[in-house]
Amino acid sequence: MTTPAITPAAVSTWNIDPVHSIAEFRVKHLMISNVRGQFTGVSGTLTYDENDPAKSHVEASIDVATIDTRDPQRDTHLKSPDFFDVEKFPVLTFRTSHVTRKSDGTILVAGPLTIHGATHEVEFAVEGPTPPVKDPWGNTRIGVSATTKINRSDFGLTFNAALETGGVMVGEQVSITLELEFVKA
Repeated sequence: MTTPAITPAAVSTWNIDPVHSIAEFRVKHLMISNVRGQFTGVSGTLTYDENDPAKSHVEASIDVATIDTRDPQRDTHLKSPDFFDVEKFPVLTFRTSHVTRKSDGTILVAGPLTIHGATHEVEFAVEGPTPPVKDPWGNTRIGVSATTKINRSDFGLTFNAALETGGVMVGEQVSITLELEFVKA
């Protein structure tokens, strides 16, 4: 009689390293070029099930006041009630509702994203996690890259101005890229 092998539980908790993580966005400006910006205040936790990634879970938040588009005047405007309204809505949040792995190995992580007080389900295409590595200080780290696109007006970010040549100042479609490094808790 043989006893079936028991797979050890491979569930671990990882914290986002805010110094090595960033949330970037890209949106059309004047309908001719993309403006890029970033949020550096990224925090959160990943509960990762190595044996079944579909059972993994992430909760993350972004401090909206950390926005940087390399133009202080634009950053001030983006923090105002015309856009993010940092005083009223200081944090963007995301939490997993479900995870699936596609046949090509890509992981899709879906869940509610809250921006400017509005919440909508979004899906991130995730590359990773990378194999774990030990840093010089003895910590174990992994990394992921995740991308999605949203319509900013779905989240109440509707400020715009018509251009005299036609079109608008700010595009509706926003591409989001997350570069996240996690430290094992």
